[in-house]
Amino acid sequence: MIDHLPHRPMDDSNSAHPNASFAFSRSHSTKETPFSNFVNSPPRLSCPTLSRSLQNSPLHPHHHFSPPSSSPSPTKLSDSDPQTTYHCASSVLRNDGQILSIAFSSNGLVYTGSDSNFLRVWKLPEFTECGQLRTKACRVVALEVSNDTVYAAYADGKIRVWRRTWDKVLKHVRLATIPKALGYVRSYIAGKDKTMHKGIITSMAINTAEDILYTASLDKTVKVWRISDLKCIETIKAHPEPINAMIVADDGVLYTASDDATVRVWRRNFCSHDQPHSLTVTLHAKYSPVKALTQTPDAGILYGGCTDGYIHYWLKGWFAGQLQYGGSIQGHTHAVMCLASVAKYVVSGSADSTSRVWGREADGQHTCLAVLVGHRGPIRCVTAFMGGRSVEDNEDSCTICTGSLDGVLKVWRVTHKTLNNHSSSPPGAPTKYFELYKHL
Repeated sequence: MIDHLPHRPMDDSNSAHPNASFAFSRSHSTKETPFSNFVNSPPRLSCPTLSRSLQNSPLHPHHHFSPPSSSPSPTKLSDSDPQTTYHCASSVLRNDGQILSIAFSSNGLVYTGSDSNFLRVWKLPEFTECGQLRTKACRVVALEVSNDTVYAAYADGKIRVWRRTWDKVLKHVRLATIPKALGYVRSYIAGKDKTMHKGIITSMAINTAEDILYTASLDKTVKVWRISDLKCIETIKAHPEPINAMIVADDGVLYTASDDATVRVWRRNFCSHDQPHSLTVTLHAKYSPVKALTQTPDAGILYGGCTDGYIHYWLKGWFAGQLQYGGSIQGHTHAVMCLASVAKYVVSGSADSTSRVWGREADGQHTCLAVLVGHRGPIRCVTAFMGGRSVEDNEDSCTICTGSLDGVLKVWRVTHKTLNNHSSSPPGAPTKYFELYKHL
């Protein structure tokens, strides 16, 4: 655990910051608060219980959250005695600046990108650093891992691609740069490369079935790349405002979230060459810019995190791309900057420096199961997956990794239990509870 974190400047005057479009306070307007305004003004918390929990030092990991007795939130909160402990399994600080992106690989590796030119590789469950991918470019603003291929988007508007190999030891072989670099003569004739985004890339998504890589940018467009030859085959003018997040479902439906307070749903038309992707429906997020997206593993529910602290969700219909508004989840006091979903749980990271674990119940309600406190800056990225090593490892064990603008990467161990295993449980007690273990 970290005693004191060094002060780091949270804005670079020499270049555009990859998080420039993020607002850190509740606002129903699409006009964003400048990022530099947040440096010397930490978030003010309107929730008394959360304010008290944030005052506790990370050196004391036992934080018990009990929600206010009268909450205005339409979301069901945890029971009066949730038996939730807040333990951080690991906390790592490197001299890389702000952590901007994170991605989990199914073979037990976690990739993190930051302000520096290092892309770090971590091995689970022991969570030790097992590799570094170094380039001349800095700021890994987005990460995606597909099978054994790693895609990293940098602040210079280019994506570097690596192939992971296991020849006795873990290795990463650099494959390509997207878009491909033109020769000097061709670059002079063509002028500026039109395949590059005019703004910073904010998100990537991969459709492995169709061999497609999507990139979204602050320039309000989505570019479609054919992975086989790394060519840009389409540019979608997706939103009238900057795009902050993007995901693609297994059925090929593309979702984009923007500062225009909407989530747009796109379908690919194989018979149309003029407009391969068409807009299916526009989902409105109650006049608040949407900063993060995730969906359940079965793609049945789509979640959108907004700058007003709410998480809106939509329920999938019978047809691809058909969605109906399901409700909102309230808990964060500042902008929701990242989301992750695993099994029946949704994890959110916010500019209020906390991460929340939400449980999805059979009746469709969402319960706040835990508030993970320990970061001293906005949480920019999060990933979650089932399994991992714990005191009582089982199929319900969950690991959460959070990266923050304070430069710290934290790993949280979450284990779901049923009180049926405890004979001393009083009648009428809650049927389940969560624990976060300190040791892996």
